Formats: sequence, C-alpha cells, structure tokens
Amino acid sequence: MQRASRLKRELSILTTEPPPGITCWQNENQLGDLRAQILGGADTPYEKGIFNLEIVVPERYPFEPPKIRFLTPIYHPNIDSAGRICLDVLKLPPKGAWRPSLNISTLLTSIQLLMAEPNPDDPLMADISSEYKYNKQLFLLNAKEWTEKYASQ
Repeated sequence: MQRASRLKRELSILTTEPPPGITCWQNENQLGDLRAQILGGADTPYEKGIFNLEIVVPERYPFEPPKIRFLTPIYHPNIDSAGRICLDVLKLPPKGAWRPSLNISTLLTSIQLLMAEPNPDDPLMADISSEYKYNKQLFLLNAKEWTEKYASQ
C-alpha cells in the first residue's frame, strides 16, 4: 500500500513540476511500470538527443530502488549495451547509496547528471571508459554519432 500511495504522489509531482529536461509517466496503467525521457544536456555529446528509459518499481519500494535502464542506445562509459546504468544511488547499501528518502525524480536527475559527467573510474564499458580517459575527442565524436543515430527525433 505504501508503494502505491508514494508512487501516485511522486508521479503527480513529476507531472506538475518535472525536473528540467525530464518527463516521466505510467506505462499502460501498470503502477510499477514507468517510462521516462531525458533530453541530452546542452554542451554535451548528447545534446538534442531524446533518451527513453524504462523504470520498474519493485514491490518493496521505497525500501528497494527502482530498476532503471535506457531503452535508447547511448554511447557512455557507465551505461552498457543492454541499457543498464552503473550509478551508486540505483543500488542498495553496502555497495550502493540508495535510501528510501530518494525518489524517482532524484534518480532521473542523477542519471541526467551522469550523462553530462561520466565516471570513467567506475565503468560498465571498459573500452568506452578508456577512450573517455585517453582520447576524449574520439569519445565525443562517437557519443555524438550515436546520439544522432539513435536519439534524434
């Protein structure tokens, strides 16, 4: 019951006061199945891209973090080819930093921030990470290409 009322409240806030560049909605009246879109930030290789995400909210939410993954392919050291995201707030302690006080809006904002500021020291994609570290121009070129190819409308 806690999950349902909390999700309704969060979705209502996300609808009325969404974070800049982020939209989130319920997918086909399934309470725990959400979709989100994040616009690629200005001055990043993802600029003008629209990235779709899937959010699966577990029964134990907010005591367990939602599972979020990119549906739109993205060239990023912390996001793998299946769309999985390496971000501490998406995992339970001791390895992660999830807390019940966090919400979906905060998570989506954190993902948006990760897109703008990759963390090459905690990669899911080692090859992209070393490219980001040692050949930033090539990384930026590849990320822009992927954005144009997969995230342009």
